[in-house]
Amino acid sequence: MNHSSADATTAPASEQDARTPTADETRTATLGMGCFWGPDARFGAIEGVVRTRVGYAGGTSPTPSYHSLGDHTEVVQVEYDPDTLGYDDLLEVYWTNHDWGSTAPKRQYRSVVLAADDDQLAAAERSRDVLEERTGRSVATDLERLEAFTRAEDYHQKYELRSTPVVGDELATRYGDAFVDSTVVARLNGFVAGHGEPSQRAALFERVELEPTQRSELQRRF
Repeated sequence: MNHSSADATTAPASEQDARTPTADETRTATLGMGCFWGPDARFGAIEGVVRTRVGYAGGTSPTPSYHSLGDHTEVVQVEYDPDTLGYDDLLEVYWTNHDWGSTAPKRQYRSVVLAADDDQLAAAERSRDVLEERTGRSVATDLERLEAFTRAEDYHQKYELRSTPVVGDELATRYGDAFVDSTVVARLNGFVAGHGEPSQRAALFERVELEPTQRSELQRRF
C-alpha cells in the first residue's frame, strides 16, 4: 500500500502514534497481577493508556531476566494520560481483573502495586482499604515503592499481537525499536486478546492504514 496516498483521516500507524502524548506528558503505574502477558493486553485496550511495557521489578537483583529472575516479580508498566485517565481508574481495573485475595505460589507472579511516589502509594492504600471494607476479605496484595524496573525481553512484549500471524511480525518489523512504546500497537494487542469495545476497534481501523491481509487477520481475531 502506498502510504503517501493516505487521506487526511487515515495515516500509517507510526503517524498516529506521533499524535499521542509524549513521555513527559504522561504518568506511569507499575502493577503485578500474575503473568504479565494478560495485563499488558488488558490495559493496552483502555482509552487514555498511551503505552504499555512488561518487565521485572520488586526484587534486589540488579539485572533480572526471565531465566534468572531472582526475587523479582513480573509486572506491567502502564503509561497514561492524566488528562484522560486517573490512577484510581487503573487501580479499579487492577483489582477487578486478578486474584488479590490469596498469595501466589511463586513470587514471580505475586500481586503487587509498585508506587512511583507517595501519592500513588496513598491512593493504593485507600483503594485497598475500600476493597476490604466492601468485600469483607483481606487483600493479600503487597503495596511497595518502586525502586527499579527492568524491561523484559522483546518476545514478551505485546505477546498477544506477536502471536497473531501476519500482523505481529509485520508491525514489529515496521516499527523496530518503537514497537513496544506504540499506542496503536498497545491497542491492537488488547483488541486481539478480546478487550475493548467494537466501537473502539472500528474507530482505530478508520484512522490507521493497514495492509488488507493485516485487517483481515485482525478482524478474524476480534
